[in-house]
Amino acid sequence: MAVLAGVGAMVGALGRYGTTRLVQRWYGNHWPVATLMINWVGCLLLGGLTGLQVSNLLAISLGTGVLGGFTTFSTFSHEVVMLADQRRFGAVLGYLLLSVLGGCLLAAVGFWWGLIHG
Repeated sequence: MAVLAGVGAMVGALGRYGTTRLVQRWYGNHWPVATLMINWVGCLLLGGLTGLQVSNLLAISLGTGVLGGFTTFSTFSHEVVMLADQRRFGAVLGYLLLSVLGGCLLAAVGFWWGLIHG
């Protein structure tokens, strides 16, 4: 199981890297849009996996592995600190609210979708 989680995490981390590069090319690097989008997608998909009540094998390989490697709390936290260091307190508040409330809402939407379609 650990190997599945590890391989999945590698796939997720590569996906995060590619997604970050692509989003930054489109939107620039002035505001952490890439991390926000990545974490939102991860919340939605993990909620969906939970609602679908997938097997333990899929939960570990996709949930813990791929989505664990794809999403990133540490980058989110670092970006909050960097925005605060730049004294962009409105951006800090907006990023915190969008990330936490948006992530929880999307996890709930994914969960309910999974329950309905599972």
